[in-house]
Amino acid sequence: MLNGQVLDMQPHPDQAPQPAPKPVQAMQPPSPQPAIQQVQEGKSGQPGQPVQATVQIALSNIETIPGRTIQQSLGIATGSTVRAKHIGKDILAGFKNIVGGELKGYTELLTEARNQALERLVADAAARGANAVVNIRFATSSVAGGAAELFAYGTAVIVV
Repeated sequence: MLNGQVLDMQPHPDQAPQPAPKPVQAMQPPSPQPAIQQVQEGKSGQPGQPVQATVQIALSNIETIPGRTIQQSLGIATGSTVRAKHIGKDILAGFKNIVGGELKGYTELLTEARNQALERLVADAAARGANAVVNIRFATSSVAGGAAELFAYGTAVIVV
């Protein structure tokens, strides 16, 4: 119906009939599931033989862990790393910058840095006795020519 008029949507005689469109299903947003990181935590066992215990830390970039209740806040957990690519990668990136496109060397650099900063954040949270980190954020800064710091931070918490 358009402005009170019913439109007859018949195909043009020169066109082949089209199959009926499939019904559109409403998309449900995915339920936020926290990532789970495992940390190896050293504990003293028998003399000369340390025992490794695995601690699971739930990670979330929102203020809660869905389905869990924050029992205690343990402060800010942090992790950072400063990375630089070698001069050869910098020169190749400079040429790529002239012609345009993705600087894959720097993409790899930031991926490695992000992973290491996150590992360090999880280790800091585990050292504080946390079983989750909420409201995780990342920040970057240039430290020197060709070197960048990637800083990860969040609130270490105990959830039940």
